[in-house]
Amino acid sequence: MIQTFSRKAASYASIAASVPKVYLAYSLWVWVSLILNTIALTILVFFWQAVYSNTATIGGLDLQTTLNYILLAQVFQPLNDMNMIFEMGYNLREGGIAHVLLRPLDMQLSYYVQSFSRLLVDLVLQIPLMLVATFVFHLQWPSNPLVWAAFIISAILGRSVLFFFDYALGCLTFYTTEVWGLGVLVFGMSLFFGGTMIPLAMLPSGLQSLVYSLPFAQALYVPLSILSGIEPLAAAPHLWMIQLAWLVGLLIFSRLMFKFAVRKVTVQGG
Repeated sequence: MIQTFSRKAASYASIAASVPKVYLAYSLWVWVSLILNTIALTILVFFWQAVYSNTATIGGLDLQTTLNYILLAQVFQPLNDMNMIFEMGYNLREGGIAHVLLRPLDMQLSYYVQSFSRLLVDLVLQIPLMLVATFVFHLQWPSNPLVWAAFIISAILGRSVLFFFDYALGCLTFYTTEVWGLGVLVFGMSLFFGGTMIPLAMLPSGLQSLVYSLPFAQALYVPLSILSGIEPLAAAPHLWMIQLAWLVGLLIFSRLMFKFAVRKVTVQGG
């Protein structure tokens, strides 16, 4: 049993180790992404400064709190990435899904390990953007280690929630031969409902209720609301419990989705 566990652990470790190699193969795209993200960061800062030019607070948030959140959202944007629709859709289109299904490993766990490995690499690659946000736009980092601990716990839970939601959506690709439209739709929804572009506390109460009834906000907005001070540290345990409930529910739902979807595998071309 121990040997079996060791072999499987080594296999999942190999999957995680393969992710950085992909980035090394496409180094030009990494630099292009950094330039584009820096431009986007600059635009957002000037946009929010203009929005606050005639008001002191919006939704109870002042300019400094909003800018701090927006800067943090750009630095930690990889927490909000969703790519399982394109990942599964590509494998179905090219026929690679057969190789994935035949592996003696759990498909969902393999993708989960790959997702967190990609997240760690993406966060490392965000360091130049973090330096720009800190030294050019004066991003204020919290000094309380408890805030950082609460943020890390919330980020791990929230990222797991989003992964299982993303995996369930990815299972929809088993029922179609074209995934571009669905992928773009989910990407757009994740930007808005995830809190990348605007602090969700600014939204009208009715829209807030809709946003919090969806899992998008759990990966980025909820952890950053703790890190940016929008939510007090004392609220962290309550937020963790909500994230844990989402996690358990979506884990079960995503497993069921895959169980039924895999019966409908269709590979284009035969």
